[in-house]
Amino acid sequence: MAHHDHDHSHGHVHGTQNQRAVGIAALLTGGFMIAEVIGGVVSGSLALLADAGHMLTDFAALVLAWFAFRLARRPADEGRTYGFDRFSVLAAFVNGLTLFVIAGWICLEAYKRLNQPVEVIGGLMLWVALGGLMVNILAFWVLSRGEGDNLNVRAAALHVAGDLFGSVAALAASLVIIFTGWMPIDPLLSVLVALIILRSAWHVVREAGHILLEGAPKGFDRRKVAETITAEVAGVIRVHHVHAWSITQERPMATLEAEIGDGADVDQVRQSIKHVLKEGFGIDHTTVEISRAAAARGLPD
Repeated sequence: MAHHDHDHSHGHVHGTQNQRAVGIAALLTGGFMIAEVIGGVVSGSLALLADAGHMLTDFAALVLAWFAFRLARRPADEGRTYGFDRFSVLAAFVNGLTLFVIAGWICLEAYKRLNQPVEVIGGLMLWVALGGLMVNILAFWVLSRGEGDNLNVRAAALHVAGDLFGSVAALAASLVIIFTGWMPIDPLLSVLVALIILRSAWHVVREAGHILLEGAPKGFDRRKVAETITAEVAGVIRVHHVHAWSITQERPMATLEAEIGDGADVDQVRQSIKHVLKEGFGIDHTTVEISRAAAARGLPD
């Protein structure tokens, strides 16, 4: 005897909000990217070009994130019984991997610049960096108003945050160049930005990969689940075959089998187990299999 239930209409509301936030951030990022490319080429600044290259991939990443939210709103069908929500996790994983590529390119270019210094026009670099900083702050603010726990939004926000750090680095480098003329500051600060990007990207890739590999939700301990249900739900003798995974970060799932004693009400036990999982472990989509213990069925153990 098994039963399951779920309700993710609340998630669809957040999905619409997140889709709108990511779409606005994509327009802001893509619009300023062109100006930053021109400014980087004219001024000769690696910091600006690195930030522009990052903004280009950010634009693609934000568009991918926007598309993932839009696709996730499609209803489940016969071939995809959980719908398309998992695509947003895949988008976050891909976006995280692109950050590794970006950081590697920045470090390579910085190494070349340190060996062969390039003249940088500090004044033009300053104004373009200021413009980029304003745009990135606005885009990051828009994303921060979305559902912050959503992995896809976090990946998109990390892209924008990387741009924001890039703009700050370019701004700092331009001031050093204007007042001291020391050109190596440009590639050195670019490497610093790349390291910050790498640290953030690793967290996103690791978490998205964990979900894609059907890993248990964060903090989930199936032994503790079994012990808690056995202790708190009257009539339950043993809990086993406990499995948990996530469709997205907001949609954890669980299945389990509970053996009950003679006289225990199946429906009441099932609802009590679901209540424990929801209130104690944050899982509201569960499939619970109920069986009578061997002794209750009159069979030898």
